[in-house]
Amino acid sequence: MVYDVIVVGGGHAGVEAAHAAAIMGCRTLLCTLNFKAVSRMSCNPSIGGSAKGIVVREIDALGGIMGIAADYQYLQMKMLNTGKGPGVQCLRTQSDRNIYPGRVQELLLATPNLEIKEGMVTSLIHDDDTVFGVIMHDGTEIYAKAIVITTGTYMEAQILRGLEKTSSGPDGEKASIGLSKNLADMGIEIYRLKTGTPPRIRKSSIDFSKASVQYGTDAKLAFSYTTNTYVPFADQHICHLIYTSPETHKIIKANLQKSAQFNGQIKGVGPRYCPSIEGKITTFFDKPRHQLFLEPETKDGDSIYIQGFATSMPREVQEQMVRSLPGFADAEILKYGYAIEYDAIVPTQFDASLRVKKYKGLYGAGQICGTSGYEEAAGLGIIAGINAVLAIRRQEPFILKRNESYIGVMVDDLITKGAVEPYRLLSSRAEYRLLLRHDNADLRLTDYGYRLGLISQARYQSFLLKNTSLQKALSILKTTYLGANKKVNSYLIKEGCTPLNAGTLAFDLLKRPDVKYAHLSSLIPDLSTCPLDETGIMQLEIMVKYEGYIAKQDKEAKSFAKFESLLLPENIDYLHIDGLALEARQKLIAIKPRTIGQASRVGGVNPSDISVLVLTLKRRGLL
Repeated sequence: MVYDVIVVGGGHAGVEAAHAAAIMGCRTLLCTLNFKAVSRMSCNPSIGGSAKGIVVREIDALGGIMGIAADYQYLQMKMLNTGKGPGVQCLRTQSDRNIYPGRVQELLLATPNLEIKEGMVTSLIHDDDTVFGVIMHDGTEIYAKAIVITTGTYMEAQILRGLEKTSSGPDGEKASIGLSKNLADMGIEIYRLKTGTPPRIRKSSIDFSKASVQYGTDAKLAFSYTTNTYVPFADQHICHLIYTSPETHKIIKANLQKSAQFNGQIKGVGPRYCPSIEGKITTFFDKPRHQLFLEPETKDGDSIYIQGFATSMPREVQEQMVRSLPGFADAEILKYGYAIEYDAIVPTQFDASLRVKKYKGLYGAGQICGTSGYEEAAGLGIIAGINAVLAIRRQEPFILKRNESYIGVMVDDLITKGAVEPYRLLSSRAEYRLLLRHDNADLRLTDYGYRLGLISQARYQSFLLKNTSLQKALSILKTTYLGANKKVNSYLIKEGCTPLNAGTLAFDLLKRPDVKYAHLSSLIPDLSTCPLDETGIMQLEIMVKYEGYIAKQDKEAKSFAKFESLLLPENIDYLHIDGLALEARQKLIAIKPRTIGQASRVGGVNPSDISVLVLTLKRRGLL
């Protein structure tokens, strides 16, 4: 059997990689242990969140499917950080852990050029510098021009609770055995990572009167730009918020050495920004309580997920911990929490296209690259799938810059700085986050998706029409003068806005915090020729109200762009460049940065080293 692209693993990364490769016209095979587990939400039943929600919008703008599935029959949709600026606002949906993966599986089955095979890949077919295919557990050899490995948390995975250790993937699925050793034998550096999940509780056994209610956002919100059907606010499910009690802390402290995290069982490094509850209590020992969100897992089921309560304590200790929480005195545990250890590839071994530098035709995406989270995995997946196809076509790789997307920030962070713990995207990681907003992912990335063949002609035309309306509305606002007359001021006062003291451009009036686009559309008839939906109006208001700040960041990004465009020679001998610090030489040799900009972000490389590097290359005529 021969394919163009083989994707190993059916998690969120594998799904996007396989879908992208197939839509771009390559004959693609997705190998997964269990098709029913494809895109399963083994941990939190949600999509999006801080920075992550923007990544989902970016995936959708490129032509991926995560946003489409997340918008389908969700339990709750919420816009986060609405009290803060637009650079950190993002969507989060409470998903149904049965409906979401079911929808993804439907989309995959309907994807042309995509075949799905159940089975375990145990090794790769390769020579000294190229990978040609995979070998299945039963000895079947399957050949391809490119392989994308997206094994998630399955590779040599072990489930841990207390002293209990079981070879298993998430949710009791089979672990992937053999491939890790094969990769190590190929000279690829493997390391051990860890993540975890909390107990699930029977909903009917919880007294919710002890918890505060957490509603979604009453607005038409969606991840996908193609979504036009929304779950009515009245039909959305509610979540709840509680806090750990002093008794919870007492129980955990008394049993700390029984936790797999503290008794020596766990060797891998866990995520700093999503720690276990025992990790929180020991690290933040001065905090008297920690917040926990109670989230429904399914529409019709009776299971509640305790967000923020991941643990690797023994079962009997988990029972004490759970029943110490407010409203949980009679709680019934449906599934105990656990830690899971798994193998991953040290991410600095990938280049910016997510190809393993040591081998042609071998790509990686998701948690095997050192990330955590469904959204990070899916973002890497679509990039790996795209670049596998471009390499087959002998075309230049698709590399997003740090000022173009959070996906670009993530890839650059991983390949440049590495990840000693599971990498989690945060808005603080993006230096140009006002440019990388929730609202403008389509303006940033849809052109790319269309040129790559992932966005249909019909969708692209719809995008162009929307963008034309947006630009026309901005032009009208910038050329329409509103006088401080009785008609205008009477209307503004009626709408609760401050009246004008002097005439002004409509564009400048919209910059006021209390003035909305709807106010001006009633005063300026020409705006009726610019049809914009709620998302388009929000986008326009942000562009106007934050114009100065956006322009400043755009200028900063452009001034630094020259360093990103200065390509470094592939055969550069850093060891013999006089003036470079020893640590800088070692790090540059290991990372092999693609540009001067990337070199400046390598840990251990100082501004003085960059100055020496630039000067040396100019003297040699290489820059």
